[in-house]
Amino acid sequence: MKVCEITGKVAIVGNNVSHSHHRTKRKFSPNLKTKRFWSEQEGRWITLKVSAAGMKTINKKGLAAALREAAAPKSVY
Repeated sequence: MKVCEITGKVAIVGNNVSHSHHRTKRKFSPNLKTKRFWSEQEGRWITLKVSAAGMKTINKKGLAAALREAAAPKSVY
């Protein structure tokens, strides 16, 4: 299953809508890439399957903070 390891994004379902408004089901997949990130704390490369938004999060917050936030339980409210 395609899941971003940082943001948790998954495929969602929608419709293809033709010119005559005939609707058929389709799937919207997240923009996932397999990317290696250097971990300063561990001194090794970490390979993650991340979306483009996940890469931006890692660039903004840093790898350690992004992984910590991804592992934390999500609030329902």
